[in-house]
Amino acid sequence: MSQNRINRRNFLKGTGAAGLGSVFAASRLHAGDEEEKTNDESKKSMIPMRSLGKTGTKVPILSMGTMYNLVDNQIMLRRTLDLDVNYWDTAYSYARGNSEKGIGKFLGNNPDVRKNVFLTSKASGAHTPERVEERLQESLKRMNTDYIDLYYCVHGMDEPEQLTPELKEWAEEAKKRGVIKNVGITTHENMADCMNAAAESGWIDAVMTSYNFRLMQRQDMQDAVEACNKAGVGLIAMKVIAEEQIKTEKDKELAGHFLERGFTQGQAKIKAVLSDERFSCACVGMRTITMLNENVAAALDKTELTQADMDFLKAHAEATCNGYCAGCSNICEGAVPEVPYISEIMRYLMYYKRYGEKEMARELFAEIPADVRSRLASVNYKAAQARCPQHMPIGTLMKEAAKKLA
Repeated sequence: MSQNRINRRNFLKGTGAAGLGSVFAASRLHAGDEEEKTNDESKKSMIPMRSLGKTGTKVPILSMGTMYNLVDNQIMLRRTLDLDVNYWDTAYSYARGNSEKGIGKFLGNNPDVRKNVFLTSKASGAHTPERVEERLQESLKRMNTDYIDLYYCVHGMDEPEQLTPELKEWAEEAKKRGVIKNVGITTHENMADCMNAAAESGWIDAVMTSYNFRLMQRQDMQDAVEACNKAGVGLIAMKVIAEEQIKTEKDKELAGHFLERGFTQGQAKIKAVLSDERFSCACVGMRTITMLNENVAAALDKTELTQADMDFLKAHAEATCNGYCAGCSNICEGAVPEVPYISEIMRYLMYYKRYGEKEMARELFAEIPADVRSRLASVNYKAAQARCPQHMPIGTLMKEAAKKLA
């Protein structure tokens, strides 16, 4: 086995036996008398770094998504720094604010760490510059910081028209005040249209978009990624794993293929995304030390996926596409005007079933107008299903959502 190859079993065995701090270089939290400086070239990050578009900032290729309560899980923040996963992604809405509050608790107890963390948050539910500002101020207070490195002023963008001149003016003024360093948008729906709008805007620094081995097969996504790349807009991939449950024979075939190569299928999916160097980072939700270890092993492993591996992923994506919503809501929702939330409901159902975020999924579902929720199970979705490029059983899934998320 190549020296560049990090065997997952050996990695986990080493970290379990000796503890992460002794296996790797001393963390920035335990630097003792060493003077830590942001630009200290003598200390190399374990995790490879990439430039974030044209911002002039470099970030780790792996980021920790924190869509959970960090107030009661401080060890995850400490361990990420032990492994130089010093890119934390949160949002105003995550865990009813307890994601941001957990970061604030940690930074309050370890104030010197802040300069070594690339911190992002999102203006969840804000639709005007005034609301964005309110969200920002509350996030700053919660996280015990006076600036955020990358602030997503539109969280869950689905239409290009959301990038208004007023929002641009707010972003420029917020940068001048020093409360944000870079500004971006996140998108789960109509991602290609939103990325193209960001590339054309001239003022969006970064885009966090759903991107994985399934979505990379779409030509419109490839074109939009390239548009952002040419415009110098930094790209962060989310929803990278795109489901890791093993339920069918096809799932078992995929898992078996990559286990023979020395990866879990989740690690292979991370590596597939990171093989596209137009992306600065893969943001992956990590709740446990085991998940963190596995994802770090994938990021450190220099073994490249072969063309056969990529072809295998493509074939699996095509064979199982009817189980994954690609977020192209402008296609399905136009066919069923009485339910203009199909893609969002699909995502909430995913949070419920695959992320285990049942309470959050129900809370988000409850924000959909009551009249829409009340008729969800009785609408005829045949026209939407006929249009769906993924051939998803939309009617069945909407009835499932009405039952589980109510």
